Amino acid sequence: MTSITTRQPMRIGFYLTHNFTMIAMASAVEVLRMANQLSGEKLYQWFTLSDDGQPVAASDALEVRVDDRIPSQLPLDSLIICGGVQIERSCTPQLTSWLCQLDRQQKILGGICTGSYALAKAGVMANQHCAIHWEHLAGLQELFPSVKITNKLFTLSDRRMTSTGGTAPMDMMLTLVAKQHGNRLSAAISEMFMCERIRNGEDVQKVPLRSLVGASQPKLLEIVSLMEANLEEPIGMDELAGFVDLSRRQLERLFQKHLQCSPSRYYLQLRLSRARQLLKQTNLSVIEVSVACGFVSTPHFSKCYRDCFGIPPRHERQGISSQPVATEQPAISEESLSTELPITAEQSITTEQSITTEQPLITVQPNMTEFPIITNLPALTELSERHDDNLFDTGFDDQATLPNPAC
Repeated sequence: MTSITTRQPMRIGFYLTHNFTMIAMASAVEVLRMANQLSGEKLYQWFTLSDDGQPVAASDALEVRVDDRIPSQLPLDSLIICGGVQIERSCTPQLTSWLCQLDRQQKILGGICTGSYALAKAGVMANQHCAIHWEHLAGLQELFPSVKITNKLFTLSDRRMTSTGGTAPMDMMLTLVAKQHGNRLSAAISEMFMCERIRNGEDVQKVPLRSLVGASQPKLLEIVSLMEANLEEPIGMDELAGFVDLSRRQLERLFQKHLQCSPSRYYLQLRLSRARQLLKQTNLSVIEVSVACGFVSTPHFSKCYRDCFGIPPRHERQGISSQPVATEQPAISEESLSTELPITAEQSITTEQSITTEQPLITVQPNMTEFPIITNLPALTELSERHDDNLFDTGFDDQATLPNPAC
């Protein structure tokens, strides 16, 4: 990232598209304001821009006056496109031409909410990682195949910064401040905004399942709703199928067709996703989290969690990053499918602490079939059909393997 000194603040332009999203723009700007306030220095300077220099109305009908029109002669270090609804209409030839000019000048270009669509349209995002609001994920990948689309909350590199909508731009700018001026300042800003934690570039946005499978699959949506409502005490597959008048085999085919995984695997992902939220957002112990997410014992919960996220639950709680990516995932042995034995809370803690941390990271690949749970997971060795059929009948469904990248 560009090195910034206190004598020369980083000058950032915010181009406001018609019907831009106010919360996304404000989330980004407020971080810069607070960085200046808490540091006692002018670390950042920002300007607002529009097509014609006239005030621009946001999607909430509030108007924002601007400092200049484009192409601007302001000495900018970076330009961020503030997108919103109907971003396609804001991609004018004038904007596209100016973005290309700024790219040739080695300026840092960014987009928030749907703003990265304008960057892709201008051709300055080829082979670059790009985040955008989930409503535009599929369309952006279809229109611009050379762009590395991701459903992460934001991406941040030397010359590009892109973010999804809502408050995600705040996390992106907090990360930028941390890179340029240290974690202490970034954390202080977060505290001022009552921000519980700073989400990093590995966090993903939640894509509503309905937007992926459509309203034409009411039974699938109903089953997923049942799963989400019963994470602490998982429902068996046969019982789930019965709720929507399907056979077990029909249920399996429904999930394979639309989500490219088995229903038991999808259920496991939901539980692990909830576990990660509880570990990051509450003070519940690892044992309490495992019970709240329907796992029979803490060691088995730890194993599933580590296979999914690359680190054991206790390291997630401590904020310890995962280990380097391995080229292959270890196969699941027949022994690991054996019936669990009763275990005490004290034994659970001892066993959980003894688990090695030398586990592979999760390799994330852009994929438009990602759903509102966790990011793409690598393919692990599949269980036999016999084991998959009996996962919920035995009560030890936490031994299920995780889905392949398409799931």
